[in-house]
Amino acid sequence: MGHVNAKASAGLLCLLVVVAACLFLSAGTSDYWQAWVFLAAFCGAEIAITVYLMKRDPRLLERRVKAGPVAEKERRQRIIQLIASVGFVGMMILPGLDHRFGWSTVQPWVSIGGDGLVLLGFLGVFLVFKENTYASAIIEVGAEQRVISTGPYAVVRHPMYSAALVMLAGVPLALGSWLGLLPVVPMMAAIVVRLLDEERFLATNLPGYREYREKTRYRIAPFLW
Repeated sequence: MGHVNAKASAGLLCLLVVVAACLFLSAGTSDYWQAWVFLAAFCGAEIAITVYLMKRDPRLLERRVKAGPVAEKERRQRIIQLIASVGFVGMMILPGLDHRFGWSTVQPWVSIGGDGLVLLGFLGVFLVFKENTYASAIIEVGAEQRVISTGPYAVVRHPMYSAALVMLAGVPLALGSWLGLLPVVPMMAAIVVRLLDEERFLATNLPGYREYREKTRYRIAPFLW
C-alpha cells in the first residue's frame, strides 16, 4: 500500500498548500491570526485522520484518495463535485478578501467557536471512518460491502454529510468573515442533491439499504431531516 500512502500524502500536501495560498494571497498579508489558527486546526485534523487510516485502515484510505469530479462515474455527480470544489475555494478566498478590505467584523470568540465547529466536524468524519470502512469518496458499492447501522449510522443515515455541514458552518466564522458564509449556501445545496442521489443508488445496489432507510428515519439531522 506504499503507493496509496504516497498518493494520500501528496494529495494532503497539495490541499494544505492550496488552502494556505488562497487565504494569505487573498488577504494580501500574513498578519491574519484567524487564518493561522484555522490552518493549525484544519491541518492537524487532516494529518491525524490520514495517519490513522494509513495505520489502521489502508483500504479505506485507498477509497478516499479516489476523489473529486473526475473520479465520479456519473455526469450529474461530476457536476455536483465541481460545484463543491469551486465553493470550497471560494470559501477560502472570500474571507481573505473580507480580511483585506474589512467588509465584515467577527468577534474573536466567534472565530474560536468556528474553529471548534471545524474540529467537531472532523471528529464526526473520524467516527464515520472508524465505523465504516466502505466510506468511499465517490458514490459506489464496494465488493462485499454491507449496510452499516451502528455508531453514528444508528442516529442518521448520512453522518458524513452531517459532519461536513458542521464544518462548513464553522470555516467562515473561524476565518473571521460573515461574508464567507455565502459560498456555503450552494455547497449545502450540492450536498443535499448528492445525498438524495446517493440514497437512490444505494437503495438499488446495496442489499438491505431499503430496510435500513425505513428503520433510521433521519438523513443528516435528528428530529429535523
